Amino acid sequence: MPKKKNEPLNVSALTPEERDAALALDAERLLRFGRKHKLIRDLDEIVARNTLLDLLGLNEPSEEKVPKESLDTPAALLDEMVELSAAKGLFDGSVPQYRINFESRIMGALMPRESEVCKKFKKLYAKKGPQAATDWFYDLCVVSNYIRTAQIARNIQWNTATPYGEMEITINLTKPEKDPKVIAMERLQPASSYPKCMLCKENIGYAGRINFPARQTHRIVPLNLAGEKFYLQYSPYAYFHEHCIILNDSHKPMEMDRHTLAQIFDFVSQFPHYTCGSNADLPIVGGSILSHSHFQGGRYVFPMQKASVAVPLKDPRYPNVKAGILNWPVSAIRLVGRSSQQVQNAANCIMDAWRDYSDESVDILSHTGDTPHNTVTPILHYDDEEGYILDLALRNNRTTDEYPDGIFHPHKEYHNIKKENIGLIEVMGLAILPARLKEQSAAIADILTGEAPNTSREPGSTLAVHADWIDQLIKKYGTAMNRRDAEAALRDEIGIVFSHVLENAGVFKQDEAGQAAFLKFAAAAGFKKA
Repeated sequence: MPKKKNEPLNVSALTPEERDAALALDAERLLRFGRKHKLIRDLDEIVARNTLLDLLGLNEPSEEKVPKESLDTPAALLDEMVELSAAKGLFDGSVPQYRINFESRIMGALMPRESEVCKKFKKLYAKKGPQAATDWFYDLCVVSNYIRTAQIARNIQWNTATPYGEMEITINLTKPEKDPKVIAMERLQPASSYPKCMLCKENIGYAGRINFPARQTHRIVPLNLAGEKFYLQYSPYAYFHEHCIILNDSHKPMEMDRHTLAQIFDFVSQFPHYTCGSNADLPIVGGSILSHSHFQGGRYVFPMQKASVAVPLKDPRYPNVKAGILNWPVSAIRLVGRSSQQVQNAANCIMDAWRDYSDESVDILSHTGDTPHNTVTPILHYDDEEGYILDLALRNNRTTDEYPDGIFHPHKEYHNIKKENIGLIEVMGLAILPARLKEQSAAIADILTGEAPNTSREPGSTLAVHADWIDQLIKKYGTAMNRRDAEAALRDEIGIVFSHVLENAGVFKQDEAGQAAFLKFAAAAGFKKA
């Protein structure tokens, strides 16, 4: 029973023979997609077809006429193939991670070998330049569905005006919630140290498991940064355009020193159309994977990069470097200059001074015994007119009894919106917020429009975490708003909370005492108010 064009396939209504026929035709559709997007050619198609026949438990290819299609990505086609495969019993379709892993296995049949990818990237870089090389590599990751554009499109995004400029807010819906069955299966999973983490080069082609994603479509290209081997890859769940990760060849911890900064500058000099930054090297103020040295970047202008300089600074040792304190909630100094080395020299001076800097009047202690607390989050991009532009965000991870999660960490009154660490991406003004906020904000809108009572303080309420915030919102807006205004107000209020969270992360607060303390540190590093 052939389906009509664009009509979704009713898998449950198919006989086993019809299901296999549909799966075989889908395999041919995927092969045509692969040819069109130059994933395979000539004899590669035979190998890919035979691989798919084996994987899908089919005896022979379809002889039906393959429909003409113009697909930008194979996402919808792969979804159908996964549904058919699950119905056939090729894997447990009730487990989301198994569905994702099987989909990667299907698409892996069409992927070029790692050596071919590296060769093509190197050739394009040499002949047409860095942007041509990254354009091709990024497109490969999109058409192979490694970058999961269909899932990324589900994210909810908006901008919110703040005193620091517009903040970008994302409610992250890309990763499925784990149900009890999956959690139970993960507990039974044997311990494994291969790959050591999700950034290791050994992820290329990895089949995955219940608690580790499949990577048959994953490819990386080698780079030399300041004499050390790294690899460039893209993030499968990109938070911004061409979101890339630059990972060290070795599984070694994050570091933040002169050599790290030299590597970031080397990357931007090789790929001047990309921003590059690093999470800090200490817990609380660092990223989620501190065990593997890496940077992040992309072809994107972040809110922080649009921020103005609030207080110009100068240091006679670096006459060709412009400096200043940013108008930004996370305390940061901007350095601008055409000479990579001069900007690095000025940055190293600030980093060295900050490592051992203490000012108890604003709760900054560089060490507790031998435990360090001060570090930086550097963000670098290149501008054709001004040269290298480096933003150094000053970080401190000290905890106290009052602030057990961190003095300069999201404070408890904002945990209903954001309680996770403030890493590189958030520092730059892009909020990555939990998926729960989609349903919770809709329920709060019901309260503000009078469509539902405020039950946030009742036992077992899913809105309990927002109870105090909801009281504030009712006091400000009442409970008779129209739906559109209520939803717009909630978006703005979430964005304002995010700006307050970034203020929490700022080591020098935005009040008079905090800014005076900031200038005091700048002077200690050799920079005075211009």
